[in-house]
Amino acid sequence: MANIKSAIKRIDVARRNSERNKPIRTEMKNAVKNFRVALEENRLDDAKELLIVADKKLKKAANKNVIHKKQASRKLSRLAKELNSKIAG
Repeated sequence: MANIKSAIKRIDVARRNSERNKPIRTEMKNAVKNFRVALEENRLDDAKELLIVADKKLKKAANKNVIHKKQASRKLSRLAKELNSKIAG
C-alpha cells in the first residue's frame, strides 16, 4: 500500500477509471467476438451487420480513450479485411 498521499489518490483514480472503462471494453470485445463467430459459421449477411456494430463499439471505446484511436482503426481494418477475403472466396 502506498504511503504518500498523492500515490494513494492515484490508486483511487486508477481504480475508478478501470471501473468506468471495463463495461466499454467488454462491449467492444463482445462485438468483435460476435462478428468473428458469424464469419466462422459463414453467415456473411450477419457478419456485415455485426461489422457495423463492432465499428460503433470500437469508435466509442476510442472516443472515450479506453483504447487508442489508431488501435481502433487498425482493428477495424483487419476485421473488414477478414470479411472481404471470406466474401471473395
